[in-house]
Amino acid sequence: MDIQLNLSAFTDERRFVPLDPAALYDVLIVGGGPAAMTAAVYCMRKGVSTGLVTERFGGQIAETSSVENYLGFTYIEGLQLVERFTDQVKQFPIAVIEGSRARALAVDGPVKRVTLENGATLQARAIVITTGKHWRRLGVPGEAELTGRGVAYCSTCDAPLFAGKSVAVVGGGNSGVESAIDLARIAERVTLVQFLDALTADRVLVDALAGFANVEILFHHEVTRINGTGAVQSIAVRDNATGAERDLPVSGIFIEIGLSPNSNFARGALELNEQGEIAVDCACRTSAPGVFAAGDVTTVPFKQIIIAAGEGAKAALSACEYVLTQS
Repeated sequence: MDIQLNLSAFTDERRFVPLDPAALYDVLIVGGGPAAMTAAVYCMRKGVSTGLVTERFGGQIAETSSVENYLGFTYIEGLQLVERFTDQVKQFPIAVIEGSRARALAVDGPVKRVTLENGATLQARAIVITTGKHWRRLGVPGEAELTGRGVAYCSTCDAPLFAGKSVAVVGGGNSGVESAIDLARIAERVTLVQFLDALTADRVLVDALAGFANVEILFHHEVTRINGTGAVQSIAVRDNATGAERDLPVSGIFIEIGLSPNSNFARGALELNEQGEIAVDCACRTSAPGVFAAGDVTTVPFKQIIIAAGEGAKAALSACEYVLTQS
């Protein structure tokens, strides 16, 4: 099946080339975050033919407002770090498809296959999976209907839309507190809804949030409903200590309750844990020979940019070693 490529994505500045669906690559990388881009650099430096398929470059970094714990940068915005990564990758003539996601995985035999959502099938001797994670949903009435109309999952992307307005943030971890800080700078009022009795974010973030007078934290609370006709107008919150429920008038709600791995396409082909993460060993090997995985989609603990990049390097080296030993 022919693949429709966005050839405008390949500018004169980049050395990317369109991926050939009929070709058999040595290594096929699935994903576009830090693990994927690091893996691409290592594979190309090893001289193996390499293809990469991704929905978009950057992964979750592109939705991160600031990065202060990546070695070499005291402070850098998420999008700026993505640009640095892509600048490094684009010096190589790697074969790329952008705007596509994997739907299925076949790992039996010496040739591995990835089927895309458009039905096209790509093939390689080895595969490196670096598909990361996606935002979890609350699953309450009104969420699906009002997504994009006041229901948001990325403060970096959507915070400017709520300048001078009242908003809510759900989640007391790093993502939730970071979002509350971003919003507190521009919103009239921010209400942070936390199911637990304390925030679980890093102390430096909790301290930063405490410096804003326009932030209220509701502990032991949860959102039960999102209300609005055409756009978010209020949310219903329940006090789990008393059972009392009330409506809070807000123009937007940012849902920051964690992430789920993008691994459904590998279900049945690879071993996954209870959370849906791909099981890997210390060399990023999965349960199937010739298939490797790295980054947040795997069972490796501590989901950090620098860890994902390091795991991407390991996965690439393991994949290259596998290809060379099979030749």
